[in-house]
Amino acid sequence: MSAPVAALASPFLATIPSPPQGVWFIGPIPLRAYALCIIAGIIAAVWIGSRRWVARGGREGTVIDIAVFAVPFGLVGGRLYHVATDWYKYFGPDRNPLDALKVWEGGLGIWGAVALGAVGAWIGCRRRGVPLAAFADAVAPGIILAQAIGRLGNWFNQELYGAPTDLPWGLEIYRRIDRETGLADPITGVAMDSTPVTVVHPTFLYELLWNLGVFLLIIWADRKFRMGHGRVFALYVAGYTAGRVWIEMMRTDDATHILGIRINVFTSLIVFAGAVLYLLYVRGKREDPELLRGKPMPGDDDTAATPERPAEEPKATADDADEDEGKDEPKGSDESGDERAEARSADGNGKDAKD
Repeated sequence: MSAPVAALASPFLATIPSPPQGVWFIGPIPLRAYALCIIAGIIAAVWIGSRRWVARGGREGTVIDIAVFAVPFGLVGGRLYHVATDWYKYFGPDRNPLDALKVWEGGLGIWGAVALGAVGAWIGCRRRGVPLAAFADAVAPGIILAQAIGRLGNWFNQELYGAPTDLPWGLEIYRRIDRETGLADPITGVAMDSTPVTVVHPTFLYELLWNLGVFLLIIWADRKFRMGHGRVFALYVAGYTAGRVWIEMMRTDDATHILGIRINVFTSLIVFAGAVLYLLYVRGKREDPELLRGKPMPGDDDTAATPERPAEEPKATADDADEDEGKDEPKGSDESGDERAEARSADGNGKDAKD
Protein backbone atom coordinates (compact mmCIF):
# COMPACT_ATOMS: atom_id res chain seq x y z
CA MET A 1 0.00 0.00 0.00
CA SER A 2 1.18 3.51 -0.74
CA ALA A 3 2.37 5.78 2.03
CA PRO A 4 -0.63 7.19 3.92
CA VAL A 5 -1.65 10.76 3.29
CA ALA A 6 -4.19 12.67 5.26
CA ALA A 7 -7.48 12.61 3.43
CA LEU A 8 -8.44 15.95 4.97
CA ALA A 9 -5.43 17.57 3.28
CA SER A 10 -7.32 17.46 -0.02
CA PRO A 11 -9.01 20.76 -0.92
CA PHE A 12 -11.88 18.71 -2.37
CA LEU A 13 -14.63 17.03 -0.44
CA ALA A 14 -15.78 14.77 -3.28
CA THR A 15 -13.52 11.74 -3.40
CA ILE A 16 -14.48 8.22 -4.46
CA PRO A 17 -15.09 5.89 -1.52
CA SER A 18 -14.05 2.25 -1.66
CA PRO A 19 -16.53 -0.45 -0.68
CA PRO A 20 -16.15 -1.34 3.01
CA GLN A 21 -15.78 -4.97 2.02
CA GLY A 22 -15.51 -7.15 -1.06
CA VAL A 23 -16.70 -10.46 0.38
CA TRP A 24 -20.01 -11.37 2.02
CA PHE A 25 -20.84 -14.65 3.67
CA ILE A 26 -24.06 -16.59 3.26
CA GLY A 27 -23.51 -19.03 6.11
CA PRO A 28 -20.13 -20.64 5.33
CA ILE A 29 -20.30 -19.73 1.63
CA PRO A 30 -18.33 -16.62 0.59
CA LEU A 31 -19.90 -14.34 -2.01
CA ARG A 32 -17.00 -12.52 -3.67
CA ALA A 33 -17.56 -9.32 -5.62
CA TYR A 34 -14.46 -9.94 -7.74
CA ALA A 35 -15.77 -13.32 -8.91
CA LEU A 36 -19.23 -11.88 -9.58
CA CYS A 37 -17.73 -9.14 -11.75
CA ILE A 38 -15.73 -11.69 -13.75
CA ILE A 39 -18.84 -13.82 -14.27
CA ALA A 40 -20.90 -10.78 -15.30
CA GLY A 41 -18.21 -9.82 -17.80
CA ILE A 42 -18.18 -13.31 -19.32
CA ILE A 43 -21.97 -13.32 -19.67
CA ALA A 44 -21.89 -9.90 -21.36
CA ALA A 45 -19.11 -10.99 -23.73
CA VAL A 46 -20.93 -14.17 -24.77
CA TRP A 47 -24.24 -12.32 -25.27
CA ILE A 48 -22.72 -9.57 -27.42
CA GLY A 49 -20.57 -12.05 -29.33
CA SER A 50 -23.59 -14.25 -30.06
CA ARG A 51 -25.62 -11.34 -31.44
CA ARG A 52 -22.76 -10.20 -33.64
CA TRP A 53 -22.05 -13.73 -34.87
CA VAL A 54 -25.65 -14.31 -35.95
CA ALA A 55 -25.78 -10.85 -37.55
CA ARG A 56 -22.75 -11.80 -39.65
CA GLY A 57 -24.45 -14.98 -40.87
CA GLY A 58 -23.36 -17.57 -38.27
CA ARG A 59 -25.50 -20.14 -36.53
CA GLU A 60 -27.28 -19.43 -33.27
CA GLY A 61 -25.47 -21.12 -30.37
CA THR A 62 -22.04 -21.29 -32.01
CA VAL A 63 -20.47 -18.67 -29.70
CA ILE A 64 -21.73 -20.47 -26.60
CA ASP A 65 -20.34 -23.77 -27.87
CA ILE A 66 -16.92 -22.22 -28.50
CA ALA A 67 -16.99 -20.31 -25.20
CA VAL A 68 -17.17 -23.67 -23.40
CA PHE A 69 -13.57 -24.16 -24.52
CA ALA A 70 -12.32 -20.56 -24.64
CA VAL A 71 -13.45 -19.37 -21.18
CA PRO A 72 -11.76 -22.10 -19.06
CA PHE A 73 -8.60 -21.84 -21.16
CA GLY A 74 -8.65 -18.06 -20.73
CA LEU A 75 -9.04 -18.22 -16.96
CA VAL A 76 -6.17 -20.69 -16.65
CA GLY A 77 -4.00 -18.63 -19.01
CA GLY A 78 -4.73 -15.42 -17.15
CA ARG A 79 -3.76 -16.98 -13.83
CA LEU A 80 -0.61 -18.58 -15.24
CA TYR A 81 0.59 -15.25 -16.61
CA HIS A 82 -0.05 -13.52 -13.29
CA VAL A 83 1.75 -16.19 -11.28
CA ALA A 84 4.67 -16.28 -13.74
CA THR A 85 5.21 -12.51 -13.65
CA ASP A 86 4.48 -12.07 -9.92
CA TRP A 87 6.04 -15.35 -8.80
CA TYR A 88 7.58 -13.83 -5.66
CA LYS A 89 4.08 -13.52 -4.16
CA TYR A 90 3.67 -17.30 -4.12
CA PHE A 91 7.14 -18.83 -3.98
CA GLY A 92 10.00 -18.16 -1.61
CA PRO A 93 10.44 -17.62 2.13
CA ASP A 94 7.18 -17.22 4.09
CA ARG A 95 5.12 -17.85 0.94
CA ASN A 96 2.52 -20.53 0.31
CA PRO A 97 2.61 -21.93 -3.26
CA LEU A 98 -1.02 -23.05 -2.89
CA ASP A 99 -2.03 -19.38 -2.84
CA ALA A 100 -1.36 -19.43 -6.59
CA LEU A 101 -4.63 -21.35 -6.94
CA LYS A 102 -6.71 -18.68 -5.18
CA VAL A 103 -8.04 -16.97 -8.29
CA TRP A 104 -10.91 -15.47 -6.29
CA GLU A 105 -8.45 -13.18 -4.49
CA GLY A 106 -7.60 -11.43 -7.76
CA GLY A 107 -4.74 -11.73 -10.19
CA LEU A 108 -5.62 -12.51 -13.82
CA GLY A 109 -3.22 -11.34 -16.52
CA ILE A 110 -5.10 -10.32 -19.66
CA TRP A 111 -2.18 -11.35 -21.86
CA GLY A 112 -2.29 -14.94 -20.68
CA ALA A 113 -6.09 -14.95 -20.76
CA VAL A 114 -6.21 -13.86 -24.41
CA ALA A 115 -3.34 -16.12 -25.51
CA LEU A 116 -4.58 -19.34 -23.93
CA GLY A 117 -8.21 -18.35 -24.50
CA ALA A 118 -7.38 -18.17 -28.21
CA VAL A 119 -6.17 -21.77 -28.03
CA GLY A 120 -9.49 -22.81 -26.53
CA ALA A 121 -11.35 -20.78 -29.17
CA TRP A 122 -9.32 -22.47 -31.91
CA ILE A 123 -10.35 -25.88 -30.58
CA GLY A 124 -13.99 -24.79 -30.49
CA CYS A 125 -13.82 -23.28 -33.98
CA ARG A 126 -12.29 -26.47 -35.37
CA ARG A 127 -15.09 -28.47 -33.81
CA ARG A 128 -17.75 -26.18 -35.30
CA GLY A 129 -15.92 -25.78 -38.61
CA VAL A 130 -15.78 -21.98 -38.57
CA PRO A 131 -12.81 -19.62 -39.18
CA LEU A 132 -11.06 -18.46 -36.01
CA ALA A 133 -10.41 -14.95 -37.39
CA ALA A 134 -14.10 -14.36 -38.08
CA PHE A 135 -14.99 -15.61 -34.61
CA ALA A 136 -12.39 -13.28 -33.05
CA ASP A 137 -13.89 -10.31 -34.90
CA ALA A 138 -17.36 -11.14 -33.63
CA VAL A 139 -16.37 -11.46 -29.97
CA ALA A 140 -13.77 -8.65 -29.76
CA PRO A 141 -16.18 -5.91 -28.53
CA GLY A 142 -17.56 -8.27 -25.91
CA ILE A 143 -14.08 -9.08 -24.62
CA ILE A 144 -13.12 -5.44 -24.03
CA LEU A 145 -16.49 -4.81 -22.36
CA ALA A 146 -15.89 -7.83 -20.12
CA GLN A 147 -12.53 -6.34 -19.14
CA ALA A 148 -14.26 -3.08 -18.19
CA ILE A 149 -16.78 -4.92 -16.01
CA GLY A 150 -14.01 -7.00 -14.46
CA ARG A 151 -12.20 -3.85 -13.33
CA LEU A 152 -15.04 -3.21 -10.90
CA GLY A 153 -13.80 -6.28 -9.07
CA ASN A 154 -10.51 -4.46 -8.45
CA TRP A 155 -12.48 -1.65 -6.84
CA PHE A 156 -14.08 -4.07 -4.39
CA ASN A 157 -10.68 -5.64 -3.68
CA GLN A 158 -9.01 -2.21 -3.18
CA GLU A 159 -6.27 -3.01 -5.69
CA LEU A 160 -4.72 -1.69 -8.90
CA TYR A 161 -4.46 1.94 -7.83
CA GLY A 162 -1.85 4.63 -8.30
CA ALA A 163 0.06 7.17 -6.26
CA PRO A 164 -1.52 9.51 -3.70
CA THR A 165 -3.43 12.42 -5.18
CA ASP A 166 -5.54 15.40 -4.16
CA LEU A 167 -7.67 15.32 -7.31
CA PRO A 168 -11.46 15.33 -6.75
CA TRP A 169 -11.76 11.82 -8.19
CA GLY A 170 -9.15 10.36 -5.84
CA LEU A 171 -9.95 6.91 -4.46
CA GLU A 172 -10.24 6.45 -0.70
CA ILE A 173 -8.44 3.37 0.63
CA TYR A 174 -9.58 1.94 3.97
CA ARG A 175 -7.90 -0.38 6.41
CA ARG A 176 -9.77 -3.66 6.41
CA ILE A 177 -9.46 -6.14 9.24
CA ASP A 178 -10.55 -9.68 10.01
CA ARG A 179 -13.29 -9.36 12.61
CA GLU A 180 -12.31 -12.60 14.32
CA THR A 181 -8.56 -12.01 14.61
CA GLY A 182 -8.36 -8.23 14.42
CA LEU A 183 -5.51 -8.57 11.89
CA ALA A 184 -5.27 -6.65 8.63
CA ASP A 185 -7.04 -8.46 5.77
CA PRO A 186 -7.36 -6.32 2.62
CA ILE A 187 -9.27 -8.97 0.62
CA THR A 188 -11.82 -10.61 2.91
CA GLY A 189 -11.67 -8.11 5.75
CA VAL A 190 -14.11 -5.33 6.60
CA ALA A 191 -13.41 -1.62 7.02
CA MET A 192 -14.35 -0.75 10.58
CA ASP A 193 -13.60 2.94 10.07
CA SER A 194 -14.65 5.07 7.08
CA THR A 195 -11.64 7.35 7.49
CA PRO A 196 -9.30 6.64 4.54
CA VAL A 197 -5.68 5.84 5.21
CA THR A 198 -4.79 7.28 1.80
CA VAL A 199 -6.39 8.84 -1.27
CA VAL A 200 -4.93 7.58 -4.54
CA HIS A 201 -5.33 7.64 -8.32
CA PRO A 202 -8.08 5.13 -9.24
CA THR A 203 -6.15 3.54 -12.09
CA PHE A 204 -8.69 0.72 -12.21
CA LEU A 205 -11.29 3.36 -13.10
CA TYR A 206 -9.04 4.92 -15.74
CA GLU A 207 -8.73 1.55 -17.42
CA LEU A 208 -12.45 0.86 -17.10
CA LEU A 209 -13.30 4.12 -18.89
CA TRP A 210 -10.59 3.55 -21.51
CA ASN A 211 -11.98 0.09 -22.22
CA LEU A 212 -15.46 1.50 -22.72
CA GLY A 213 -14.00 3.97 -25.22
CA VAL A 214 -12.27 1.14 -27.12
CA PHE A 215 -15.55 -0.78 -27.10
CA LEU A 216 -17.34 2.11 -28.81
CA LEU A 217 -14.42 2.63 -31.22
CA ILE A 218 -14.36 -0.91 -32.57
CA ILE A 219 -18.17 -1.08 -32.83
CA TRP A 220 -18.11 2.13 -34.92
CA ALA A 221 -15.14 1.06 -37.07
CA ASP A 222 -16.63 -2.36 -37.77
CA ARG A 223 -19.96 -0.89 -38.87
CA LYS A 224 -18.34 1.74 -41.06
CA PHE A 225 -15.65 -0.37 -42.76
CA ARG A 226 -17.18 -3.87 -42.47
CA MET A 227 -13.88 -5.24 -41.22
CA GLY A 228 -13.04 -8.94 -41.39
CA HIS A 229 -10.21 -11.48 -41.30
CA GLY A 230 -9.29 -10.69 -37.69
CA ARG A 231 -8.92 -6.94 -38.18
CA VAL A 232 -11.61 -6.04 -35.61
CA PHE A 233 -9.76 -8.13 -33.04
CA ALA A 234 -6.46 -6.48 -33.98
CA LEU A 235 -8.04 -3.03 -33.52
CA TYR A 236 -9.25 -4.08 -30.08
CA VAL A 237 -5.76 -5.25 -29.12
CA ALA A 238 -4.12 -2.08 -30.42
CA GLY A 239 -6.64 0.17 -28.69
CA TYR A 240 -6.42 -1.62 -25.37
CA THR A 241 -2.63 -1.81 -25.23
CA ALA A 242 -2.27 1.88 -26.15
CA GLY A 243 -4.15 2.77 -22.98
CA ARG A 244 -2.58 0.06 -20.85
CA VAL A 245 0.90 1.57 -21.35
CA TRP A 246 0.21 4.89 -19.64
CA ILE A 247 -2.18 3.42 -17.07
CA GLU A 248 0.34 0.74 -16.11
CA MET A 249 3.01 3.39 -15.55
CA MET A 250 0.72 5.13 -13.03
CA ARG A 251 0.18 2.06 -10.88
CA THR A 252 2.04 1.65 -7.60
CA ASP A 253 1.11 -1.91 -6.62
CA ASP A 254 3.84 -4.54 -6.49
CA ALA A 255 4.97 -5.81 -9.89
CA THR A 256 7.96 -7.34 -11.62
CA HIS A 257 10.26 -4.71 -13.16
CA ILE A 258 12.75 -4.85 -16.01
CA LEU A 259 15.24 -1.98 -16.16
CA GLY A 260 13.11 -0.17 -13.61
CA ILE A 261 9.96 -0.40 -15.76
CA ARG A 262 6.97 -2.62 -15.02
CA ILE A 263 6.99 -5.77 -17.14
CA ASN A 264 3.44 -5.16 -18.38
CA VAL A 265 4.60 -1.94 -20.03
CA PHE A 266 7.01 -3.91 -22.21
CA THR A 267 4.35 -6.51 -22.93
CA SER A 268 1.86 -3.81 -23.93
CA LEU A 269 4.31 -2.17 -26.32
CA ILE A 270 5.23 -5.46 -28.01
CA VAL A 271 1.61 -6.56 -28.39
CA PHE A 272 0.61 -3.08 -29.62
CA ALA A 273 3.27 -3.20 -32.35
CA GLY A 274 2.09 -6.65 -33.46
CA ALA A 275 -1.54 -5.52 -33.64
CA VAL A 276 -0.70 -2.43 -35.68
CA LEU A 277 1.39 -4.47 -38.14
CA TYR A 278 -1.53 -6.87 -38.55
CA LEU A 279 -3.89 -3.97 -39.31
CA LEU A 280 -1.47 -2.57 -41.89
CA TYR A 281 -0.74 -5.80 -43.76
CA VAL A 282 -4.00 -7.76 -43.58
CA ARG A 283 -6.74 -6.61 -45.92
CA GLY A 284 -10.20 -7.80 -46.86
CA LYS A 285 -13.85 -7.30 -46.08
CA ARG A 286 -15.94 -9.61 -43.97
CA GLU A 287 -15.92 -13.31 -44.71
CA ASP A 288 -18.66 -14.92 -46.76
CA PRO A 289 -21.57 -15.65 -44.41
CA GLU A 290 -21.63 -19.23 -45.70
CA LEU A 291 -18.19 -19.79 -44.14
CA LEU A 292 -19.61 -18.83 -40.76
CA ARG A 293 -22.33 -21.46 -40.92
CA GLY A 294 -19.79 -24.19 -40.19
CA LYS A 295 -20.71 -27.76 -39.47
CA PRO A 296 -24.30 -28.48 -38.47
CA MET A 297 -24.57 -29.81 -34.94
CA PRO A 298 -27.47 -31.65 -33.30
CA GLY A 299 -30.31 -29.20 -32.78
CA ASP A 300 -29.13 -26.71 -35.41
CA ASP A 301 -31.75 -25.30 -37.77
CA ASP A 302 -30.24 -25.28 -41.25
CA THR A 303 -33.21 -23.37 -42.68
CA ALA A 304 -32.87 -20.44 -40.28
CA ALA A 305 -32.73 -17.09 -42.01
CA THR A 306 -29.62 -14.90 -41.91
CA PRO A 307 -29.10 -11.27 -42.98
CA GLU A 308 -27.30 -12.51 -46.08
CA ARG A 309 -29.59 -15.44 -46.87
CA PRO A 310 -33.38 -15.53 -46.38
CA ALA A 311 -35.10 -18.63 -45.11
CA GLU A 312 -35.70 -21.31 -47.74
CA GLU A 313 -39.16 -21.59 -49.21
CA PRO A 314 -40.96 -24.77 -48.09
CA LYS A 315 -41.03 -27.47 -50.70
CA ALA A 316 -44.35 -28.21 -52.36
CA THR A 317 -46.02 -31.50 -51.43
CA ALA A 318 -48.33 -33.72 -53.43
CA ASP A 319 -51.30 -32.46 -51.45
CA ASP A 320 -50.33 -28.87 -52.21
CA ALA A 321 -50.06 -29.77 -55.87
CA ASP A 322 -53.53 -31.31 -55.81
CA GLU A 323 -54.94 -28.19 -54.18
CA ASP A 324 -53.28 -25.95 -56.74
CA GLU A 325 -54.56 -28.22 -59.52
CA GLY A 326 -58.07 -27.85 -58.25
CA LYS A 327 -57.71 -24.06 -58.01
CA ASP A 328 -56.57 -23.79 -61.60
CA GLU A 329 -59.58 -25.71 -62.98
CA PRO A 330 -62.43 -23.68 -64.41
CA LYS A 331 -65.42 -23.39 -62.16
CA GLY A 332 -67.63 -24.97 -64.81
CA SER A 333 -65.60 -28.15 -65.25
CA ASP A 334 -67.75 -31.28 -65.70
CA GLU A 335 -64.96 -33.64 -64.72
CA SER A 336 -65.87 -35.41 -61.51
CA GLY A 337 -63.52 -36.30 -58.66
CA ASP A 338 -63.62 -39.98 -59.70
CA GLU A 339 -62.58 -39.14 -63.22
CA ARG A 340 -59.66 -37.09 -61.96
CA ALA A 341 -58.58 -39.93 -59.70
CA GLU A 342 -58.66 -42.34 -62.66
CA ALA A 343 -56.51 -39.94 -64.66
CA ARG A 344 -53.91 -39.78 -61.91
CA SER A 345 -53.98 -43.56 -61.56
CA ALA A 346 -53.27 -43.92 -65.26
CA ASP A 347 -50.19 -41.72 -64.82
CA GLY A 348 -48.76 -43.96 -62.09
CA ASN A 349 -51.40 -44.51 -59.43
CA GLY A 350 -50.79 -40.99 -58.14
CA LYS A 351 -47.54 -42.03 -56.51
CA ASP A 352 -45.27 -40.95 -59.33
CA ALA A 353 -46.71 -37.46 -59.17
CA LYS A 354 -45.60 -37.18 -55.58
CA ASP A 355 -42.11 -38.37 -56.43
